[in-house]
Amino acid sequence: MQILIIDDEKNIRLSLSNILKDEGHIIFEAPSGEAGLKLLGEQRIDLVFLDVKLPGIDGIEVLQRIKKENPDTDVLMISGNSDIFTAVRAVKLGAYDFMEKPLSLPKIMIAVANIADKRKLYQKYSIGIEQIDVRHEIIGESPEIGKVREIIRRVAETDAKVLITGESGTGKELVAYAIHKLSRRAGSPFVTFNSAAIPRELVESELFGHERGAFTGADQRKLGKLEMAHEGTIFLDEIGDMNLEAQAKILRVIEQGKFERVGGNKTIDIDVRVLAATNRKMEEAIREGRFREDLFYRLNVVPISLPPLRERRGDVAVLLRHYLQHYARELKQVSKNFTPAALRLLEKYPFPGNIRELKNLVERLCILTLGEEISEAEVAPHLNYRDAQPVQDFPFPVGDNYTEARRAFEKFYLTRQLQKYGWNVSRTARELGLQQPNLSRKIKELDIRNPEE
Repeated sequence: MQILIIDDEKNIRLSLSNILKDEGHIIFEAPSGEAGLKLLGEQRIDLVFLDVKLPGIDGIEVLQRIKKENPDTDVLMISGNSDIFTAVRAVKLGAYDFMEKPLSLPKIMIAVANIADKRKLYQKYSIGIEQIDVRHEIIGESPEIGKVREIIRRVAETDAKVLITGESGTGKELVAYAIHKLSRRAGSPFVTFNSAAIPRELVESELFGHERGAFTGADQRKLGKLEMAHEGTIFLDEIGDMNLEAQAKILRVIEQGKFERVGGNKTIDIDVRVLAATNRKMEEAIREGRFREDLFYRLNVVPISLPPLRERRGDVAVLLRHYLQHYARELKQVSKNFTPAALRLLEKYPFPGNIRELKNLVERLCILTLGEEISEAEVAPHLNYRDAQPVQDFPFPVGDNYTEARRAFEKFYLTRQLQKYGWNVSRTARELGLQQPNLSRKIKELDIRNPEE
């Protein structure tokens, strides 16, 4: 942690400084409240040791200023002659604890360790990335995903920049998180920043933080995602959507490890590993002037390309089993299974939304299906064939004989629609705007048969 000691007694500052430096903390010192507040405006401070009796403004007023301008900073009050009223008031104003002089070394070490643990826990839950659950697992047994795992294992041992590419829903954040958890930074924060999810005018404030008064409504300093990720990893998701101004600042962070908060002029040093991801074609964005070529090459030190689910041979069944078990636990249900026919249908389906679509589909079916088996009829209505099957991929013959081509098309189309609605003739007719007797006649005329009958 970065710790500031505000005390007018030089010996106290020296003793605390030596003790805390031995524990690996970065220490700043100030002999007065004014000097301490000035340092707080210039440096990222995690913890302040604050004396109650100070020349100029006293410790209680300094505490109030800290909590107003830097609410995330922890404060340990210290004093040699304060009463219980002062101690209670300090705690009510937001002090973490109150210690009397002469200071006890064991109590100091325990308090600092507890604050460090508390701050790490707060970071994990405020950032929302330390839920070690199903969304952080890379599931699959295909050779394609095996290659991705091998790259993850090798790159995690370094601090190299990684650019992860792939279609939406292929698991780019999972790969970034896996790299972080296998790295030497695993005990530090993993912070996600999604450029596409934040309005353009707020990107720099969210990413770099802002100073009090930087813009209307900025009534206190705010740490950005970069500072939250200090000594850890920042994952820049959808980097291809980031505006050019923010790209220039990120380039400086990568090259120099420095940045300024919005509205500030103090340069802040940062130690952070940068991972990025996009589903866009970066070469095209560079040609069109939407993305900086120098930033692309800085990020693309180790490229990882994630295959879409339709190209991961055999992984659909593995993922289906995995998510069925997961949602059985989460929804507190008896574990469900797909019938052989439903499983065959899902293995043929191309999943245009990739793993995200598969996961959401399994959750939906676990909720809506009453029995322990999920049938083909229950699966089919939830498959989005409209997006999944472009017209040029229809496997019907197109030749000189119009009558035969039309018959082939009708058979293919009606078979697909019956499959979509679980071979329920009345529902298929209703969805297609046909009379059921007419559809039944067409089924017989075209010799369309349910393969499960």
